[in-house]
Amino acid sequence: MRVLSIIRDSIVDGPGLRTTIFFAGCPHYCKGCHNPKSWNENGGDMMTVEEIMDEIGSDPLNNITFSGGEPFMQIDELIVLARELKALNKNIWCYTGFTWEELQEKFADRFKELGKYIDVLVDGRFVLEERDLSLVYKGSSNQRIIECQRSFLESRVCSAGF
Repeated sequence: MRVLSIIRDSIVDGPGLRTTIFFAGCPHYCKGCHNPKSWNENGGDMMTVEEIMDEIGSDPLNNITFSGGEPFMQIDELIVLARELKALNKNIWCYTGFTWEELQEKFADRFKELGKYIDVLVDGRFVLEERDLSLVYKGSSNQRIIECQRSFLESRVCSAGF
């Protein structure tokens, strides 16, 4: 997997202490993006799932956030990583520039497979004109904070209540 960085003890990428993995590569190119260096799909370092697990899996306190770039650009490896992290009882959040509906269309069954391990999905591109610094866990008002398991179960987008 192409990883830009791994940041420990984040308090802005979901509730509580989190370890945030920033993945390389993003097709969205959002105006005003907080991390434009993440757009390069060849950026960062190549890491195996095992190397990532060695670095973050042993931390009993932190939960996990996938960010980017666009994590879904590496969905097959992300499924394996998420499965291993969930086996450690980690709460997993994932930020994506795709909407829930786009993920269902573009990634179909792989999205459903990954979704089994994701607790909360923050979806939608960052829109500079809708930026709102008062929002919690998202950058612009068009983005949604979605409770994944309930959304799959009810076949509709369910807000996580943040």
